[in-house]
Amino acid sequence: MADLFLASLALGNIILSSAIIIVSFSLFLYLIANNWRNSVARSFSALLAIITIFYIGDVFLQRVETFPDAVIWLKFKWFGIAFIPATYLHFSDAVLRSTHDTSPRRRAAVPLSYVASAAFLILVWLTDLVVRDGFYFPQATQFKAGPVFPLFALFFFALTGWGFYNLRAARRRTLTPTSRRRMLYLAAALVAPALGVFPYLIFASFPAEFSPALLLLITLVAKMGIALMIIVMAYTVAYQGALSPDRVIKHNLVHYLLRGPLVAIAVIGLMLSVPPVERWLGLSRETVLFATVLGAIVLLELVINQAKPLIDRAIFWGDRDELDRIQEIDKRLLTTSDLRQLLENIMAATCDLLRVPTGFVLAPDDGQWRIEAATGPRESMRQFLTSTDLSELAHSESAEGASGFFARGDFWLRPLHSRTGGAILGIMGVEARAANPDLSEHEEDLVAALAAQAELALEDRQLQQGMFSVLEQITTEIELLQRARGKPRYTGALEKERVEEEILPSPAFHRAVKDALDHYWGGPKLTENPLLQLKIVQNALPEYENNPTRALRALILRAIESQKPNGPRSLTSPEWLLYNILELKVIQGKRVREIARQLALSESDLYRKQRVAIQEVAKTLASMEERNVQAGVDPSSAEPVPTATLHKEPAAVKSADRA
Repeated sequence: MADLFLASLALGNIILSSAIIIVSFSLFLYLIANNWRNSVARSFSALLAIITIFYIGDVFLQRVETFPDAVIWLKFKWFGIAFIPATYLHFSDAVLRSTHDTSPRRRAAVPLSYVASAAFLILVWLTDLVVRDGFYFPQATQFKAGPVFPLFALFFFALTGWGFYNLRAARRRTLTPTSRRRMLYLAAALVAPALGVFPYLIFASFPAEFSPALLLLITLVAKMGIALMIIVMAYTVAYQGALSPDRVIKHNLVHYLLRGPLVAIAVIGLMLSVPPVERWLGLSRETVLFATVLGAIVLLELVINQAKPLIDRAIFWGDRDELDRIQEIDKRLLTTSDLRQLLENIMAATCDLLRVPTGFVLAPDDGQWRIEAATGPRESMRQFLTSTDLSELAHSESAEGASGFFARGDFWLRPLHSRTGGAILGIMGVEARAANPDLSEHEEDLVAALAAQAELALEDRQLQQGMFSVLEQITTEIELLQRARGKPRYTGALEKERVEEEILPSPAFHRAVKDALDHYWGGPKLTENPLLQLKIVQNALPEYENNPTRALRALILRAIESQKPNGPRSLTSPEWLLYNILELKVIQGKRVREIARQLALSESDLYRKQRVAIQEVAKTLASMEERNVQAGVDPSSAEPVPTATLHKEPAAVKSADRA
């Protein structure tokens, strides 16, 4: 029984060491992918990398059976032991600098600490000054202390203590309760990895004096605490410099841990714990192991998916009702493809019912009619569209007869109305099987039901497009407010605050830029735009015959041209995407559908990229204005585009400008 208990503790230790590797490495990748631009996240990623290296050595060390085999892995673990103090100081310095507390002495100490760590590592690998000889004992294989080891211990705990002091200082500088709470989590969790990495048994002359069960139990509990503290630290660091709402960050991190590290830890645990089963089942251990691992991966994914609503409710308890509504809307929204598939199904059912091969649904788009869905050959449909004034038909003809259809050419047509019975949403057409509609009573009822479904789909689509239009207008403002809301406040640093080292124009500024781009070639949103009051516009007036509208147009063009990458233009290259959208939409004045087709984008994707492009133009104009204000002189720094370089303006626009 005692042997089984010891074996279970040993297995638990190696599983937990593997779990720490998985968690550290997974969080390292998560921060690199999501928050690399932030110095705090980068320094914490270095700490995670060092912890990962240490526990890789720890896992392999538990698999060897003699001290000579263990030497190489003991030295490998010293990559982590030696550099932990330097990464601690680096991380704490980055946190303290994020509160606008800079210290040249502290900044200089960070690279010096890395140099000192490298020096100790070299001494471990090449000499016996830091560590020497050693002993082999299950779960306690270790070097013995060399003459220089006390100096390393002093270096280790001094830098770790300095790092803890820096985090305490950072917490004192925070002003908001949320920031203070996160700093408290960080300071409390920071101690665990360092205490877990330091080789305490190096002080023991004979570890066999310890009870093996007690030793294994202590290391097991310690590793559980280290894994938990690493997650707490990563959870806190994930908010540093992030521009997304706390809700989004928390959701992404929790589900990443569930779907990545948790599944990987379960697989590793099964691989290490499945016993030899040849004598029980007559199968090889590998066969049973493969089946067990595959089953566990599929089962865990199913469990996580099923538990997702409960997990989200637990995480976002206070906002659960609003989140339920958001998720419900997301499930029910109709994309362009969804609408087309639905209408195609309706038309297929209608044609099958009436026993005709061709049918279509038309909808108005910018004053023209286009085919939303169709079944059968399209050539006859195109000929019908080119030879028929559908707008006149839709508004002048009401449904003729009880069937709701009226005949025109080779087709029967049925107007599709909104539920209020007023506006024309579209036209349903089917190939005529007779000169006049001759539907039976049963066919009339079924066609009416199918037409009602088509009307509902088209009307909901219009409502969604209106909602998307509103969202497009407020998305920039929401993003700016989220960035400002998520920005921590620190003592003595309010006058220096910036968001990601970038200008943060107001929502009104972004709206003005969007309006100016919408009416670039003329219109009230350009001629009455608040941007006309910018100093760069006022100072550029002599270049443009004292015409503020032309001056603003020239500066907008310069901001657009600044988005152009080097090299020949490409309509498919990602780096040219923002410039292409601006040039096609603003300068050439093309419609969204045409631009999306030319750039091989969906309309929804184009709207998202268009918002980014407008933001970049706003940042460029704000930067030009800021340089002008800082210069305090006639703004040559704004570098307005000369009149000769502008695209030729329509005569009507020139007349409006002069007026």
